[in-house]
Amino acid sequence: MSVSTATTAKTVAHAGDGYHDDPPLVAGNLSFHEVTEMVAVHTEKKTPLAWYGAFSLANIGLMILLLSVAYLFWNGVGVWGLNNPVGWGYAIVNFVFWVGIGHAGTLISAILYLFRQQWRTAINRSAEAMTLFAVICALLFPTIHVGRVWAIYWTLPIPNQMEMWPQFKSPLLWDVFAVSVYFTVSLVFWYVGLIPDLATLRDRTPATKKLRQKVLAFFSLGWSGANRHWRNYEKAYLLLAALATPLVLSVHSVVSFDFAVSIIPGWHTTIFPPYFVAGAIFSGFGMVMTLMVIARKVYNMENIITINHLEKMNIIILLTGTMVGFAYITEFFIAWYSGVPYEQYAFINRATGPYAWAYWIMMSCNLLFPQFFWIKKLRRNVAFMFVVSIFVNIGMWFERFVIVVTSLHRDYLPSSWDYYVPTVVDVATFIGSFGLFFTLFLIFLRFVPMVAIAEVKMVMPQADPHFYEHGGDGHGAAHEVKAGKHTGKA
Repeated sequence: MSVSTATTAKTVAHAGDGYHDDPPLVAGNLSFHEVTEMVAVHTEKKTPLAWYGAFSLANIGLMILLLSVAYLFWNGVGVWGLNNPVGWGYAIVNFVFWVGIGHAGTLISAILYLFRQQWRTAINRSAEAMTLFAVICALLFPTIHVGRVWAIYWTLPIPNQMEMWPQFKSPLLWDVFAVSVYFTVSLVFWYVGLIPDLATLRDRTPATKKLRQKVLAFFSLGWSGANRHWRNYEKAYLLLAALATPLVLSVHSVVSFDFAVSIIPGWHTTIFPPYFVAGAIFSGFGMVMTLMVIARKVYNMENIITINHLEKMNIIILLTGTMVGFAYITEFFIAWYSGVPYEQYAFINRATGPYAWAYWIMMSCNLLFPQFFWIKKLRRNVAFMFVVSIFVNIGMWFERFVIVVTSLHRDYLPSSWDYYVPTVVDVATFIGSFGLFFTLFLIFLRFVPMVAIAEVKMVMPQADPHFYEHGGDGHGAAHEVKAGKHTGKA
């Protein structure tokens, strides 16, 4: 029996005695050192040409965004496709879309952390970064939607000589508080989680790279891995997770109040807060899946972001997709049950009116496609899950489009009904927001460990103090290679 086979048998024996009943979260029998090498090397090696190519494409998108916004500032919001009944168009659709995507990162980090779901460790760092960048994209749209962007600070309660204060009864002001607090807490949470890994990078940096060493030393806050540091770190992380968890649920509930507190048919409904939160988690996981499938392949992270991680994310997509679909059907039932003709017409108009095409795209992408994940084989098929994640992203954007536009374009007065058509500037601004998002995400991938090295090590078998009592030495792969050379067996 080769050493490799013996090690595998040992692992099976561990599973049999109840020591580890689940499949390993890190595949390939990696040691701590190998995990560090696998993740950290991407921030240390010479920048690959493929990264420059992707970064150039993202920058083209960013330039499109800047030009669109500059054109908007010069000419005013008349360059958008807004008309008399549809006063909210792409800007609000995009705002809700990006805020929704920003939910998955903090959810994975905070809520799954509190529930001790260890599989989160492989994906939480990238998902948190995605949250920050998505919220930055989201904040752009209400900012430019106000028209006179130079007066955006009026939305903040800043004392001034005119003694003017924001309208605290306005849900749009609630958005300012909800989203800005969410962004701040998410940023601090992300940074605290980074500190041990930044210290690892600092310690690996050669003495010749003074600037890199100083920057990493500054941001790692003198971390030395001492017992006192770990105790303080874990307390702070736990407190931030507890603080961030209600924000995940509250921020999109507040965003849904933009619609729910109005009296417009199709918006005035109490189901919006849970419906929006489920939709946000759904769309956020869809985007995480899109990014992770690509990143794990390009960065050779298949042993850390395993197929089991992706399957668990697909189960959440299936669950939240079903909840969203249930909400769509419930809306129809409540409209019928209310007996209000305006409500009934609003929903019939969604499914059969001029925007029926958008409605059925939404239903197909959000309700139909995720149901394929009931089949285990499809849940574990990387190509299939990537395609479905793209459909989820498309479907969730159309969900926001349907909610905003179909309720406005036919209001109480048929004489004012009109058809909303976005302009080139609308579309360019939306596409450009993806340029901003991917520019920031690529910078993150280049300079920051995309996987939480310290947290991944915590969930490896070697981190368990009883691991060594069962004959493990924490260097399984290294010994296998060495033994293979000695015995002539791989």
